[in-house]
Amino acid sequence: MAVRDPGLQPQRTALAWRRTLLSLLVVDFFILRSWLVPRADGSGTVTILNGVAVVAAALATVVLCFFGVQRVRHLRDGEGAPRALAIAGTSAAVGLLACSVVAVVLIR
Repeated sequence: MAVRDPGLQPQRTALAWRRTLLSLLVVDFFILRSWLVPRADGSGTVTILNGVAVVAAALATVVLCFFGVQRVRHLRDGEGAPRALAIAGTSAAVGLLACSVVAVVLIR
């Protein structure tokens, strides 16, 4: 049986996950900022929906971070395709983050 040579794929995947998580953290900070900082004209109000969006975005980022670390670990260990739970969890977390961004944009 031939030994699989992963080449640089695990390193490229790890870098891609780091870039993705960095961009998600930036989105989280913008959502948090929209909750904490009132609008320039003073018309912005802090609502419960803003707080829910902040918590949902933070939860989605934590879930994505977890699955990203797991995926990089699996690639490093030479495992092949990602597990179905990882794909479903990542998709759900991205959907949750997108919904929180839309909610914040509509509230502002």
